[in-house]
Amino acid sequence: MPDQAMPDQAVTPAVDIVVPVRDEERVLSLSVRRLAAYVRDSFPYTARITIAENGSSDRTWDIARSLAAELERVQAVRLDRPGRGGALKAAWLASDAEILAYMDVDLSTGLNALPPLVAPLLSGHSDLAIGTRLARGARVTRGLKREVISRGYNLLLRTALGARFSDAQCGFKAIRADRAARLLPLVEDTGWFFDTELLMLAQRRGLRIHEVPVDWTDDPDSRVDIVATALADLRGIARVRSEGASWRTRIPVGTAIVVEEEKAS
Repeated sequence: MPDQAMPDQAVTPAVDIVVPVRDEERVLSLSVRRLAAYVRDSFPYTARITIAENGSSDRTWDIARSLAAELERVQAVRLDRPGRGGALKAAWLASDAEILAYMDVDLSTGLNALPPLVAPLLSGHSDLAIGTRLARGARVTRGLKREVISRGYNLLLRTALGARFSDAQCGFKAIRADRAARLLPLVEDTGWFFDTELLMLAQRRGLRIHEVPVDWTDDPDSRVDIVATALADLRGIARVRSEGASWRTRIPVGTAIVVEEEKAS
């Protein structure tokens, strides 16, 4: 059972925004305060922010607990085992919200994309929504190396797995809770490949995936180990590809993907 620091007012929200963190004492307080202010002042739906700390060795958990004690509708959960995917899975399965979302702690994605991310899920138009840096209307600021890796990875997904979504690893996604309850127990990966595996499961079940072009500014001080992450992703692709026959047996192929042509202002 994970440790928890609950907000003062336990209100069932429409949207639970999970922020997975590990060793993020440098940016956690500023980012969560900025996100909380946006949710309070500009977000048109009731929302909770859940800080999902996993395996930190610095003061991240202490800061998370302090934020949960101070800020309205912010809570913190702690899992001993590192892994972004594992943290998201645990936080999402424990949530009582109708829509389950997440974003990276560096807030690389512009927050004005949050309402168009969750609106089609709340309306029943779509089942899962993702931010995309690779569709028309997205505005991205990042180095050439990361741009090439991102495009190469998504091209590999299309050729090796038949992916029909444009950007698997953008740290900005949401899913209807009823769909998550069915998909999450099937997701094996607990690290960075979690996103891709979840999307492939959704696609092969015929779920409707909504794509929202985003403004994205890369964090130059990102803690992500690109080489280690790439190797883990390749292993994940190989595993999912090898399981393709069994996936096709239990999960019908086919999906509907909707891409917003214009970025929301």
